[in-house]
Amino acid sequence: MNPLVRGTLFGALSALAFGASVPLLRFCGSDAGPWTTAALLYAGAALVGFWSSRPVRREAPPRGAALARIAAAALLGAALAPALLAWGLQRTSALDGSLALAFESAATVLFAVVFLREHVGGRVIVAVVATLGGAALLALGNETQAGAISIGTLAVVLATGLWAADSTLTGSVAHLDPGRVTFWKCALGASLSCAVAFVLHDRFPAAAHAIGLVLIGAVSYGLSLRWYLAAQRAFGAARTASIFALAPFAGALVALAFGERGSAVTALAAFVLLLAVYLHASERHGHEHLHPREHHEHAHVHDDAHHGHDHGDGVAANVPHSHEHEHDGQVHVHPHGSDFHHAHKHD
Repeated sequence: MNPLVRGTLFGALSALAFGASVPLLRFCGSDAGPWTTAALLYAGAALVGFWSSRPVRREAPPRGAALARIAAAALLGAALAPALLAWGLQRTSALDGSLALAFESAATVLFAVVFLREHVGGRVIVAVVATLGGAALLALGNETQAGAISIGTLAVVLATGLWAADSTLTGSVAHLDPGRVTFWKCALGASLSCAVAFVLHDRFPAAAHAIGLVLIGAVSYGLSLRWYLAAQRAFGAARTASIFALAPFAGALVALAFGERGSAVTALAAFVLLLAVYLHASERHGHEHLHPREHHEHAHVHDDAHHGHDHGDGVAANVPHSHEHEHDGQVHVHPHGSDFHHAHKHD
């Protein structure tokens, strides 16, 4: 499958799973402290990461500097950000909270271009503008706050900024085992949140709500993160972030299903957001480019025009496996995004 299409599919799945959780989180977290909420969410996500980790012969485990980046991502995106989200959702509507998620997409694209040096063309820029425009239309069609921005909404916006930094960090380790990356990030985040909750005597929710938060964490944070990493592996952090702008749309739909009001503007916003996804899915980016000689470790197959080495153990060409290997320098043409092997410059 074209990596641009594959990244779009995984990015859309991740965004829909995460965005739909916001109204559910507002309900299940209504009687819980923000740090307790964060701990329960990421405990569920860590279980998914543990269950989905693969043997080291299939996927490269995180080591050294990668573990440091994952620890930083855990602090920002698996402890501080969800606590802010939970606190904010107790002080704003589910629809407003969902709409605020749009800021994460724009911030992550900016961080990916500045810090990861990813290339984005005009089509991606138009898609980013379209997603922000769609979110703005959703906000215009929302009458719950009569145009006012609450402190709860501002807290959610701040959480999206932390998640944008988190996404930039995970983009640099997306070539490693997504199960282990998910487990370590979420387990560390849950542990940090649990410790803060204990010190602050944070409220613990009713049993049914606690179970609900763990289940939300498993699907909307654990599975969503795995799909997000798969999208980043396919075509980079910036394009994944732009697709992730579907999250406000998903959250708004669930909020409307729960009885919050929408309008014809909401339907127009949905069309604009879907147009942005189409721009990504139909993107064609392929040109002659250079792969320099390098030595590294990650999951790969031998029939992808990048990994033609032979290690003499009879591994089939199309079977994914991982080990340290060396690339010879080569120049060729094929469709690609800004993934682990295609961080080249564009004149």
